[in-house]
Amino acid sequence: MTTDAQAVLAFWFQELSPAQWFKKDAQIDQQIIDRFGRYPHRNAVLGRASTPEEVEFLKQPGSSF
Repeated sequence: MTTDAQAVLAFWFQELSPAQWFKKDAQIDQQIIDRFGRYPHRNAVLGRASTPEEVEFLKQPGSSF
Protein backbone atom coordinates (compact mmCIF):
# COMPACT_ATOMS: atom_id res chain seq x y z
CA MET A 1 0.00 0.00 0.00
CA THR A 2 1.33 3.43 -0.86
CA THR A 3 1.83 6.21 1.64
CA ASP A 4 -0.95 8.20 -0.07
CA ALA A 5 -3.39 5.32 0.33
CA GLN A 6 -2.41 4.93 3.98
CA ALA A 7 -3.04 8.63 4.57
CA VAL A 8 -6.47 8.42 2.99
CA LEU A 9 -7.40 5.38 5.06
CA ALA A 10 -6.14 7.04 8.23
CA PHE A 11 -8.32 10.08 7.50
CA TRP A 12 -11.42 8.00 6.82
CA PHE A 13 -11.06 5.93 9.95
CA GLN A 14 -9.98 8.76 12.26
CA GLU A 15 -12.29 11.51 11.04
CA LEU A 16 -15.45 9.61 10.21
CA SER A 17 -17.59 7.13 12.09
CA PRO A 18 -18.26 3.82 10.31
CA ALA A 19 -21.77 5.00 9.38
CA GLN A 20 -20.39 8.26 7.95
CA TRP A 21 -17.69 6.34 6.09
CA PHE A 22 -20.22 4.03 4.42
CA LYS A 23 -22.52 6.95 3.59
CA LYS A 24 -19.67 8.91 1.99
CA ASP A 25 -18.54 5.83 0.06
CA ALA A 26 -22.09 5.29 -1.22
CA GLN A 27 -22.32 8.94 -2.27
CA ILE A 28 -19.10 8.65 -4.28
CA ASP A 29 -20.35 5.45 -5.92
CA GLN A 30 -23.65 7.13 -6.81
CA GLN A 31 -21.87 10.12 -8.36
CA ILE A 32 -19.86 7.77 -10.59
CA ILE A 33 -22.97 5.81 -11.63
CA ASP A 34 -24.92 9.03 -12.26
CA ARG A 35 -22.11 10.40 -14.41
CA PHE A 36 -21.23 7.29 -16.45
CA GLY A 37 -24.06 4.82 -15.90
CA ARG A 38 -21.47 2.25 -14.79
CA TYR A 39 -18.13 1.91 -13.01
CA PRO A 40 -15.45 2.90 -15.55
CA HIS A 41 -12.69 1.18 -13.58
CA ARG A 42 -14.33 -2.18 -14.38
CA ASN A 43 -14.30 -1.67 -18.15
CA ALA A 44 -11.04 -3.51 -18.89
CA VAL A 45 -11.94 -6.52 -16.76
CA LEU A 46 -15.37 -6.74 -18.37
CA GLY A 47 -14.03 -6.25 -21.90
CA ARG A 48 -15.81 -2.94 -22.39
CA ALA A 49 -14.41 0.00 -24.31
CA SER A 50 -14.00 3.17 -22.28
CA THR A 51 -15.39 6.46 -23.53
CA PRO A 52 -12.98 9.40 -23.83
CA GLU A 53 -14.61 10.94 -20.74
CA GLU A 54 -14.07 7.71 -18.77
CA VAL A 55 -10.42 7.57 -19.86
CA GLU A 56 -9.87 11.10 -18.58
CA PHE A 57 -11.68 10.30 -15.33
CA LEU A 58 -9.55 7.20 -14.76
CA LYS A 59 -6.36 9.27 -15.14
CA GLN A 60 -7.29 11.21 -12.00
CA PRO A 61 -5.76 10.10 -8.70
CA GLY A 62 -8.19 8.09 -6.61
CA SER A 63 -10.61 7.46 -9.46
CA SER A 64 -10.24 3.69 -9.31
CA PHE A 65 -11.13 1.43 -6.42
